[in-house]
Amino acid sequence: MLVLSSVSVFAQRGTVSNSARQGGQQARIAEGVRSGDLTRRETRVLEREQKKIQIEKRLAQADGKVTPAEKRFLRREQNRASRHIARQKHDRQGR
Repeated sequence: MLVLSSVSVFAQRGTVSNSARQGGQQARIAEGVRSGDLTRRETRVLEREQKKIQIEKRLAQADGKVTPAEKRFLRREQNRASRHIARQKHDRQGR
């Protein structure tokens, strides 16, 4: 019962998918580091971008409700970050 209530709280805020996506993108960055596809500088820039999105998410949640506009903004930022990760991993630069 406690699990269901916490899930409904997150569903109301609309951040479960954002959190899962954030974790997936962190994993993609880590995989790029392990494989040597990302340089130190690229990794630093991508990590900074993820941190910025995390801060923006916290600010959106600060008033207890994430508005549709805030959800759109966060989704747009995640899409942009995803493209950046893909570009950096496949730009043929290696460590």
